[in-house]
Amino acid sequence: MTTIPEMMAIRSKLARFVRETRATIIIEMAFAVPLLVLLGFGALEMAYLTFANTRISQIGLSAADNASRVAAGASLSLPQIRELDINEVFTGVEEQAEGLDFKKHGRIILSSLERNPEGGQWIHWQRCYGDLKVTSSYGLEDTGKTGTSFKGMGPKDREVTAAAGTAVMFVEIVYEYQPLAFGKWLGPRTIRSTAAFNIRESRDLAKVYGPGVKSACT
Repeated sequence: MTTIPEMMAIRSKLARFVRETRATIIIEMAFAVPLLVLLGFGALEMAYLTFANTRISQIGLSAADNASRVAAGASLSLPQIRELDINEVFTGVEEQAEGLDFKKHGRIILSSLERNPEGGQWIHWQRCYGDLKVTSSYGLEDTGKTGTSFKGMGPKDREVTAAAGTAVMFVEIVYEYQPLAFGKWLGPRTIRSTAAFNIRESRDLAKVYGPGVKSACT
């Protein structure tokens, strides 16, 4: 038979148990930690996506700038652009894109935008690097070869154009973003960027000369 002192002791222990709150924090943390981890990794993924966008943009700018500076030739003749020079520009792209696996997941399209004999805009030649199967959004090689209907390269009503006797190195770069951990949550992401630089000095615009392997856009 339980005595009165024993009953009072049991009641006291029950009262202390009811008032106990230390375990509440542990329970709350058990619910909160997974959410905090999810949010943390999500923020990391978004930061990496932003970083990838910035890198792709910088790669495109560097490639267009480098292509605009090509000047191979003797002092008594106009400088020529060679397949070898274009390949070196693309080598620079691969070096700058280290860690992105760019060759497998990306493509860079380099176009020489010039004027045709009739004064219209003309994509005289076009070279590509990367295994991603995409084509130029603004025209293929020889677009605008005749006539004046081709307005230039770039978004509608904001096209880049080339002046007479010179050329614009127009770069389009496309990259399939490779997520860190949240690929299904983000969904497929394709990063696109463009850049354009006028050639820095007079150049022989007749054609792309040898030596070097042609980086055709096939």
